[in-house]
Amino acid sequence: MPYEKSLYQPDREEKREHAVTLTDRKELKLTGVLDVDSFDTEEFLLKTSLGYLMVRGHNLHMKNLNVDEGLLTIQGKIYSFDYIDESKQQPAKGFFSKLLK
Repeated sequence: MPYEKSLYQPDREEKREHAVTLTDRKELKLTGVLDVDSFDTEEFLLKTSLGYLMVRGHNLHMKNLNVDEGLLTIQGKIYSFDYIDESKQQPAKGFFSKLLK
């Protein structure tokens, strides 16, 4: 029987539906999670099907994680969540950037 990569190593880079649900700033449910790059009690860095997502807060912890299905639940006090879009970095638009043109 020939080796098929897809049977043994699922392709997590496939496009999955991505959704974010925040309840009372205490519980964040996510779909489309491909990987958890790093986390601690104040910050999570997640790779999602739509790019990297940074979640910040206080006393954060994972309640549920299922990377095969792309599901993650984070509990704690959620302060913010931001998408990190490396390909669309815009130049500085402050006073000094205009002065130095």
